[in-house]
Amino acid sequence: MSRLTALTNLNPSLGPRHERELALRTLAVMHWTRFMDEKMGKLVRQNKGGTFHLSMMGHEMIGAVSALSLIPGIDWSYPYYRDRSFAIGLGCSLEDLLAVFLSREIPHHSGGRMMPEHFSHVGLRIPCQSSVVGSQFLQAVGTAKSAALRGVSEVVYVSGGDGSTSQGDFHEALNFSCVHQLPLVFVIQDNGWAISVPVTDQTAGGSIAKMASGYEGLAVFDIDGCDYVETSEALKKAVEKARSGCGPSLVVAKVPRMGPHSSSDDPKKYKSEADFAEDRARDPVHRFERWLIENEFLTETELENIRVQRQREIEAAADIADQLPFPERSKAADNVFKSFETPPSTPQPAGESIVLMDAINHAIAEEMERDPGVVVFGQDVAHGKGGVFGITRNLTERFGKDRCFNTPLAESTIVGLAIGLSADGFHKPVAEIQFADYAWTGMNQLFNELSSIHYRSNGQWNCPVVIRMPYGGYIQGGPYHSQSIEAFLSHCPGLKVVIPSNAADAKRLLKTAIHDPNPVIFLEHKALYRQRVFCARPETGPDEFLPFGQANVVREGTDATIVAWGMMVVMAHDVAEQLAKEGISIEVIDLRTLVPLDFDTVLTSIKKTGKLLIAHEAARNSGFGAEIAARATEQAFQYLDAPIVRVTGKDCPVPYCKDLEDEVLPQKKDLELALRNLASY
Repeated sequence: MSRLTALTNLNPSLGPRHERELALRTLAVMHWTRFMDEKMGKLVRQNKGGTFHLSMMGHEMIGAVSALSLIPGIDWSYPYYRDRSFAIGLGCSLEDLLAVFLSREIPHHSGGRMMPEHFSHVGLRIPCQSSVVGSQFLQAVGTAKSAALRGVSEVVYVSGGDGSTSQGDFHEALNFSCVHQLPLVFVIQDNGWAISVPVTDQTAGGSIAKMASGYEGLAVFDIDGCDYVETSEALKKAVEKARSGCGPSLVVAKVPRMGPHSSSDDPKKYKSEADFAEDRARDPVHRFERWLIENEFLTETELENIRVQRQREIEAAADIADQLPFPERSKAADNVFKSFETPPSTPQPAGESIVLMDAINHAIAEEMERDPGVVVFGQDVAHGKGGVFGITRNLTERFGKDRCFNTPLAESTIVGLAIGLSADGFHKPVAEIQFADYAWTGMNQLFNELSSIHYRSNGQWNCPVVIRMPYGGYIQGGPYHSQSIEAFLSHCPGLKVVIPSNAADAKRLLKTAIHDPNPVIFLEHKALYRQRVFCARPETGPDEFLPFGQANVVREGTDATIVAWGMMVVMAHDVAEQLAKEGISIEVIDLRTLVPLDFDTVLTSIKKTGKLLIAHEAARNSGFGAEIAARATEQAFQYLDAPIVRVTGKDCPVPYCKDLEDEVLPQKKDLELALRNLASY
């Protein structure tokens, strides 16, 4: 149960009694935070289960006032790891926070999966936070965009330290929130140090507020985060601006960092005695206590009694937390994916033959028609262009600019926005990365954030996000339009990876992906978009779905098995057809999804043919084919009559010149030679 009932703002018209009540609640939050810091420091020294302690000393006021300016359970919050006073102020229980510190099993936060101070609480609308500096900003932008799309008066709070403003995600977040005038309150708790790096080495001119002032539509408040009145007034104005639909604000609160960065840090190595003395003089807790006495909200005796009572409450909460069990070891790998059953499929009479690009467009349109929560965004996807390949053409005209819209040319924005949009459980983002080659600037949001949210939150949060990426070569795209990145993606727990080779599979798999509550990476081979000979298929119906993890035996055979995906399926089929004329029988398997992987179909085929060839266009070294080969060795060694063979791209970037590209990427002749040799082994 929360110890607080937050007021929505500081309003003098409420009268002295309510003003005193709010001030005393602020003091309570600050005391709980300070005394919890002291208790955690003792627990670390006692080796009580918590080994990593982040000091909040000096940051108590800005977090407390921010929390008491919001409406718990209505507004959304993305507090960073030095914002425990915010979490307490919003309503996180002291027992929970101490239990998280001790790595205990509790329903909120992470159940021992995350480090302390990475807050998560579904009821309070705090999505699962992480250690990654600045990643929360773009996710908060996505949640604010969701509130704007739904037309609700929900405010989104996001905080960070001054060091986080050096991250590109911070500036991308300010840019997008101003372009779309979103209901966001950015709070930067500026203590002047990014661990040991001073502001002079972090921020040009030394002023975060000045640096951000060029974003049109952004209200900027540069305040003393230890001054109660100044802090309260800034938060009141920022929250009112957001709630009224007038756009974002940035509050830069100057605060001292009175403790070390963490329990493993020694600030004496980089801070002088004068720095320590200045921090102590600015202590917001002592300063606020004096202010309360001077304004006759408290007497010295009352203050002392309150301090004793708050310390007792922390001790009692610590005793309760210490009695809670540690997480069960047997559950350590649970909740990587949220459970999902593919919707029942209702086959319909086959329609006219369509190519892969049309199948994808139709799948998205049908799901947008079915579910108003499906939104499409990315670079150039809106209006008449519909993406550089025209895949999303006509979606803006059909469903409106709020459901198919362009983003800045910033992949981290696209992925972070998708995470935040999906947090409310209403929206299902279908985002496009223009080329897989350019996904790398969004990989922090993809690998460190999106993929692990369900696991990190112990199953409390999930992200129903589809990220579409055109990939692959054979179109003379050069090093930056030809990469095959499926092995990188498949290595990341929590991501599903889908690669269709034909129109019928593409449509049904994409529809399944949109229904899936987990993150799905949907890779579309650019060279197959308009290919007809193999890839064009009769159109499937709007209620036809294809479950993930079901490989397709494209062609049955007895002499050897070839396993492939994407473009290699097309080549393998053509080569197998040619060899069949000579009496060489090749079984061709299209995996269709790499995660989850249907190895049972591969195993069954190996038992029949006794020989395995794996083909992919990505570079050979550590390609996904190596994973299949390893599994085949482990599970099918006794059935193999020949060494496992791989036909892959060369271990170098894909060049632009067509002759060079053909030399680097696998060709039909390479598959034919390998299959002939294997079949005759």
